Amino acid sequence: MMGMVFPAVLAETGSSAGIFTYFADSNWAGQGIVVLLAVLSMWAWTIIFTKMGELRRLHRANSLHAEKFRALSNVLQHPPDFFQGAGSPLLQLYARAVEAYRKIETSSSLSDDEMARQRMGHVENALRRKVSELTDRYEEKMVFLASIVSGAPFLGLLGTTWGVMDAFGAIAYSTGSASIKDLGPGVSGALLTTVAALLVAIPSVFLYNYLLRKTRQEITKLENYASEVADRIELDASR
Repeated sequence: MMGMVFPAVLAETGSSAGIFTYFADSNWAGQGIVVLLAVLSMWAWTIIFTKMGELRRLHRANSLHAEKFRALSNVLQHPPDFFQGAGSPLLQLYARAVEAYRKIETSSSLSDDEMARQRMGHVENALRRKVSELTDRYEEKMVFLASIVSGAPFLGLLGTTWGVMDAFGAIAYSTGSASIKDLGPGVSGALLTTVAALLVAIPSVFLYNYLLRKTRQEITKLENYASEVADRIELDASR
């Protein structure tokens, strides 16, 4: 984001001082924090664009599979090539459920009702584990984005506090009288870190919340589909 926002900011600073001047006036800590914020911004935007593309791709794959699944007359009698390909998360759930159902072999010592209960218990446990696994995959990288969103303002505050402390310290221990012109460059350089931090955090927090909402919607679809698969298996097995 720094690469997208900073050129616009630089273009608007045509007065006697600009961003590069403020950067030069910052102390070493402030300059380091600005560079770190630029790196975090690029990382955040990489995560955002990657996550957007991933969610769109998974949504299309899930929608396609849901149509094929609901067209099956019996979910325990699917076409041989039904599970071919990388598949969608919903397809993975369905495959895991069918696999779990078929792992329990028919036993002469159990009644049909007991066998059905045992199989369905196995299916439901397998679905819960797979939903948990897929949820972790959906939420992957979101924790890093959340860390950038919450951590960037604190980095900016640290740089500003440190810079102002240095500026006032330099004035306090200087010989002779000091004016606002002596204090101004250090303070303006210190404030640059806060500006940089806000440029990173503000767009990121809006897009993080958008991605979080989309991710939760997809996770809800996973949970609802897992319940639908279990119901269909139980219904079709009783025929």
